[in-house]
Amino acid sequence: MPTLEWIGKEKVINHHQEVPYRVLERKYSFDQYGLHEEDNKSENMIIHGDNLEALKSLLPKFEGKVKCIYIDPPYNTGNEGWCYNDNVNDPKIKKWLGEIVGKEGEDLSRHDKWLCMMYPRLKLLHKLLAEDGAIFISIDDNEQSNLRLLCDEIFGGKNFIAQLVWKRRASSAMAFRNVSIDHEYVLVYGKEETGVFYGLAKDYKGYANPDNDPRGLWTTGDLTVGMTSEMRPNQYYDLIDPKTGKVYKPSKSRVWSYIPESMDVLIKENRIVFPESTSNRPMKKRFLSELKTETNPLSSWMSEVGLNTEGAKAIKRIFGDSVFPYSKPKSLIEYLASQIMNDGDIMLDSFAGSGTTAHAILSMNKDRKNRKFILIEMMDYAEKVTSERVKSVIKGYDDIEGTGGSFSYYELGEPLFIDTDQLNNKLDINKIREYIWYMETKKQIQETGNSDNLYYLGVDKDTAYYFYYDKEFMTTLDRKFLTTISTKAEGYIIYADSCTISDQELQKHNIVFKKIPRDITKL
Repeated sequence: MPTLEWIGKEKVINHHQEVPYRVLERKYSFDQYGLHEEDNKSENMIIHGDNLEALKSLLPKFEGKVKCIYIDPPYNTGNEGWCYNDNVNDPKIKKWLGEIVGKEGEDLSRHDKWLCMMYPRLKLLHKLLAEDGAIFISIDDNEQSNLRLLCDEIFGGKNFIAQLVWKRRASSAMAFRNVSIDHEYVLVYGKEETGVFYGLAKDYKGYANPDNDPRGLWTTGDLTVGMTSEMRPNQYYDLIDPKTGKVYKPSKSRVWSYIPESMDVLIKENRIVFPESTSNRPMKKRFLSELKTETNPLSSWMSEVGLNTEGAKAIKRIFGDSVFPYSKPKSLIEYLASQIMNDGDIMLDSFAGSGTTAHAILSMNKDRKNRKFILIEMMDYAEKVTSERVKSVIKGYDDIEGTGGSFSYYELGEPLFIDTDQLNNKLDINKIREYIWYMETKKQIQETGNSDNLYYLGVDKDTAYYFYYDKEFMTTLDRKFLTTISTKAEGYIIYADSCTISDQELQKHNIVFKKIPRDITKL
């Protein structure tokens, strides 16, 4: 498989592993009753902070659990006058490139910079995506070809699903060499070859039963196939209506779909409709009751989706002004999400912009399903635009009725490790316990209700886990601590600052000692 090379790739190819793990700090919660300082337990999230670090912070709870990802990353147009979402030269991105790529980053082309920015983010998005999920990425011609190769490398070429086309505007004002660039793409990849889109419901308006056929409603379909008379000579023949004797001549470039013997059977079964004029073509009856599926495949041309003006009008109705340019239309997100999401599924948008994704999910949930959203936005408008839009959608705005629903707003908090090898004592101990459990089991920690002792984490696959850690004093795995353990398991993994039990005795009791912080695996 072809691979894409660019200046700086070797500096970012494993950078997602070096990103510090930060905890998320909830600032407030919101629902139709207003803003609350206390946690309303909403499963919807808006996170303000660098999306690379925010994606890392989501792993302990959401790795492999996000059904649908939509991102609208910078298009890298090179136009300095455009907003952040269409310009990779944002000061925060440039600062990040300088820190990670170093002086070499000063010589990067804008395409090199864009690829360096996207690679680690896509790596983390791949980790978060569910096995039967899909990622949708909006892009235009500036980076479409590079993005395709990048996704082939990260998601696997076999998991490419489609390149959808969206007509974003009607005017031709933005022409290049007298060609109007009025479309964008949405690249679609899966995690594995398991996810299947729902497709579009078939339209049954053309079905009727004018001849009272006992088999019910029917419509007509083509009775020819795209083969020439030379290719299929046995399907090139005169077709005769047995009731009228009228003769319908075949086409040399498009012969009948059936050989004469099969066609005779269809005629006897009253499945062929002969027109009055022999200049018209006979057609085949297609019965509604015999349809194999109630859906049609999704078209790669998204004609049902609105233009960019839809997004602009929504922003103006909510805020009374055009506070955010180039907002995607809600119908685009609804169209994509409807193809893969169901009740309880999560949609993640790590370039959230004005919050169109949350708007779409809340609107879709009017069908009483509980689809959930996670938005990440690094820019300062996360509070004044992204969050405020979602609040307005929940409460209602202009003459639009509120959708109801809720969310919690988060900021990126303290890192788990200080100076790369020391646990951060400023953190809530429960945040550290969640991390340890996840790194050991790849699962979300559960409240066990176990009175074993304060340091018990849980049991997974017949192994009991303990995190013997205290901010105020050094902990030691000794015989005294072992007397506090009553949980029965085949094996034990115990974290502590030190251990005074011999290796032989640990082996005898199937205990693995892990030293804090040395043996804590980095995410």
